[in-house]
Amino acid sequence: MSTVKIAFFDTKPYDKTFFAGENKQFGFDIKYFDLKLSVDTVALCNEFDVVCAFVNDRLQQNVLEHLYNNNIKLIAMRCAGYNNIDLAAAYKKIHVVRVPEYSPFAVAEHAVALMLTLNRKTHKAFYRTRDNNFNINGLMGFDMHGKTVGIIGTGRIGRIMISIMNGFNMNILAYDLHPDKQLETRFQVTYTDLDTLYARSDIISLHCPLTRETRHLVNPASIGKMKPGVMIINTSRGGLVDTKALLAALKSGMIGSAGLDVYEEESEYFFEDFSYSIISDDTLARLLTFSNVLITSHQGFFTGEALHNIAHTTLQNIKDYFADTYLKNEICYKCDSDECMKEKQGKCF
Repeated sequence: MSTVKIAFFDTKPYDKTFFAGENKQFGFDIKYFDLKLSVDTVALCNEFDVVCAFVNDRLQQNVLEHLYNNNIKLIAMRCAGYNNIDLAAAYKKIHVVRVPEYSPFAVAEHAVALMLTLNRKTHKAFYRTRDNNFNINGLMGFDMHGKTVGIIGTGRIGRIMISIMNGFNMNILAYDLHPDKQLETRFQVTYTDLDTLYARSDIISLHCPLTRETRHLVNPASIGKMKPGVMIINTSRGGLVDTKALLAALKSGMIGSAGLDVYEEESEYFFEDFSYSIISDDTLARLLTFSNVLITSHQGFFTGEALHNIAHTTLQNIKDYFADTYLKNEICYKCDSDECMKEKQGKCF
C-alpha cells in the first residue's frame, strides 16, 4: 500500500523530536497538530489512515463515528491509559492500540520523588535558601525506615515501587486483584485487604488503572479508614481520587500531605502554560494553595528513555497493524481487562 498517513494530535516539541527521530526507520507520513483531538478538531483527520492520540484527547462516540465514517483504520494511543476512549463505540469499527509499557522506572521514581519532597520539604527549603533564609523551622520530616507504605496495584510500576520501598527498609503492604507471590518472598511484601492497608499505612501510593471499580478509590469512606496524617501519592490516574474529599481531609488534617502527578479534571490544564491566566477550576486552584500538597503536571513518564520507548512502540504498533500482526498491544474491548492485555493472550477476541 502507499505510505501510511498519521494525524498526530496534542503535539509538543518533545513529541516531534522523538517521533521524527524514530520515524526514520519506519517512513510514515506524519502530520503534527498542536490541537487536542475532540469533536471540534476531528475534521482534521480526514484523508488520514491513522490517528495518534494522547491522554487528554477526547475520543467519545461522536468523534469515533466521524473517524469511522472517514475511513480511519487505527487509533494509536501513545500512552498506557485508555479511559478517554469510548471502547464500546469503537468496537468492531476501529482498532485501538496503546503503549502498555514505556518505562515503569520513570513513573515509580517520580512517585518516590514526590514522597521524599513532601516528607523532607525540600521544595520549601529550596526557596528559603534562595532568599538567604537558612532557618529550618517547619521543615521537619520523618524517617521512612520502619514506616509502613501501602501500594495499591502491583503491576509493572507497582513492582518497581515496591523494590524501591524495600530499599528504604519500610514495611510494605500491598493490594491487588492478582497478588504476586514472588513479591511476597523477594521483598517481604504482605498482601492484604484495602481496609487493613488503609488503617496501617503511613504512606499510600496508587498504581492501579482507572476502571469503574477503582474510580474515586480515595473517597470519604476510605479516607475515614486511614491512619490520621497519612500521605497520599497518586501518579496513576486522577479519577482514582475524589478531589473534593481530598480537599476536605487535607483541611481537617486527616490527610497529612498529598503528592499528585495527575488530577481528575486535568485535561484542561496539564501540559499547557497558564502562567499568564487565571485558573477557573476552583478545586485545582484550592489545591494549589495548600503547603502540604505537591502537584506536578503529569510528568511521571517524562524521561528520555520513556519517550524513546513510546515513540518506537507506537510506530511499531502501526507497522504491525498494517502487517496484520497487530493483536500484541491491542486493547481488549470486551472484557476491558488489563490482565488480558498484559498477558497478550487476546482471550476475548
